[in-house]
Amino acid sequence: MKIVTFCLSDERSRPGVLLEDGIVDLSAQGFGSVLDLIASGKTPEAGAARIPLERTRLLAPIESPQRIFCIGLNYRDHAIESKMEIPAVPTVFLKLPSSVTGPGSPIVLPKNSTQPDYEAEFAVVIGKGGFRIAAEAWQKHVFGYTILNDVSARDVQLATSQWVLGKSFPTFCPMGPAIVTADAIADPHALEIRLDIDGVEMQHSNTRELIFRVPELIAYISSITPLEPGDIISTGTPQGVGLGRKPQRWLQPGETVTIAIEGLGKLVNRTEAET
Repeated sequence: MKIVTFCLSDERSRPGVLLEDGIVDLSAQGFGSVLDLIASGKTPEAGAARIPLERTRLLAPIESPQRIFCIGLNYRDHAIESKMEIPAVPTVFLKLPSSVTGPGSPIVLPKNSTQPDYEAEFAVVIGKGGFRIAAEAWQKHVFGYTILNDVSARDVQLATSQWVLGKSFPTFCPMGPAIVTADAIADPHALEIRLDIDGVEMQHSNTRELIFRVPELIAYISSITPLEPGDIISTGTPQGVGLGRKPQRWLQPGETVTIAIEGLGKLVNRTEAET
């Protein structure tokens, strides 16, 4: 099942189930948001009347997630291209919720950065929260999966040892187009992941190459802070980011960035300069 947040002409955001022939409006079933649905633990009714896709606009599946945990250097080849050591424990940082934007929305390149970069990432959406979750119990705590672009201002990020601000400009967290529920993905550690800019492939890998996999990440993070329904864990990016290229390659206004992850669809955003 594909869970989305969408709006109609009234611009009010609503949770929905995305189907080939339209969207089922879950607000009619009593859910105020996708976060409400996740926290309820209920399965929505997908057989209700559809709203035609042409009448809708997709937003980020969770517009204001409480926490976005990101994992740095979680593909061996990316750590090497970044000239950083292979981590012995997960490198965890946060993106601020104010950076979230949806599919089809612009990535705004800020005036105070000359090194905006792209990062294709496979993200986990927590369903059932918990503290000190055992790695072998991970599946009980996953609601589903989505695509996330960990856009990064490298000059801001690497000016200090703290990465949060360089990762959290407005629109620096495109996400979507949907949350694919966990039952629809047989193995989250065997998914092709690609990023293209204007049709030119920049990143191509597979989630089997993750250093720390989903069970380990859930166990590690929840050993320190309780995970909560709707928390997002973005599992890191593979080789091919602009920072690691020779010459380095930064995002420019007017480019179309497309991330495709097997089973999850495509996340497409166009870049524009801050005005």
